[in-house]
Amino acid sequence: MRIIIAILCCVNIIFAIDMITPIPNHIEYDKAKMNLGKSIYMDTSLSKDGKVSCNSCHRIDKYGVDGLEFSIGVDNQLDKPFNTPTSFNSVFNFVQFWNGRAKDLKEQANFPFFNPKEMGLTPELLLQKINANKSYVEQFKKIYGKIDLDSIADAVAEFEKTLITPNSPFDRYLLGDENAISQQAKKGYEAFKSNGCISCHQGQNIGGNMFQKIGIFETYPNQENLGRYEITKKEADKMVFKVPSLRNVAKTAPYFHDGSIPTLDACVQFMAYYQLGKFLNQETVDNIVAFLESLTGEYYGK
Repeated sequence: MRIIIAILCCVNIIFAIDMITPIPNHIEYDKAKMNLGKSIYMDTSLSKDGKVSCNSCHRIDKYGVDGLEFSIGVDNQLDKPFNTPTSFNSVFNFVQFWNGRAKDLKEQANFPFFNPKEMGLTPELLLQKINANKSYVEQFKKIYGKIDLDSIADAVAEFEKTLITPNSPFDRYLLGDENAISQQAKKGYEAFKSNGCISCHQGQNIGGNMFQKIGIFETYPNQENLGRYEITKKEADKMVFKVPSLRNVAKTAPYFHDGSIPTLDACVQFMAYYQLGKFLNQETVDNIVAFLESLTGEYYGK
């Protein structure tokens, strides 16, 4: 079985080489919807205790995360069992959430409002709070002609579309600037490819475009949540999760779906162990980390 997996990984590598593409400097969006969605994203009053907003866990000043193992929701509850994924560049993901339970940003946007550990509202209470805000009422009337759950989610998703971070050193390197990244980062990129990391982490978001099992060669120790299995109930989906984007990964610790790994170098070594069945020497780890650090882009703000 391991041999078959290894062969498949090698086949994937062949097709994945140089399949990382730069993030665009701009993405089309509706400005009025975006501004409304940003207000909602930042609004702590749209939670049960009036203390939690989307930005509380997906902080704009921290590359779309809060830096915690588990985020803190309403009534100081820990939002277990998942580490909060970044909202930055999430528009490029093929599905949303670690287990892929939302097909796009709009579908994703409704979940936190009604999660009892996150914002703790009911649909009725969310609509009541929105309707109590004169500015929201005026904007929704002008943009959508109505206020309902669909239009609220649409506005939030429109803002989240703008949370992109182009112009990373590695993007500039891909576009032809040979001096944009260090020699160590270049070695790291080659090691990233030759060791098979790119078989899962590729595409525009360097991840976020497929599901993969964590623990291919060694059993992953934390089985508290079984990933896609919780959604599909298919045996083959146990411990299968959406592959995370590696963009800005140097800024979004701790790592893995359970937030169990605090540092980037440890994350690289652990992934090699669980996914590739190998240990990497420290020089290779350091080189890959240098490459990963070159993936930090620029958020221009809207």
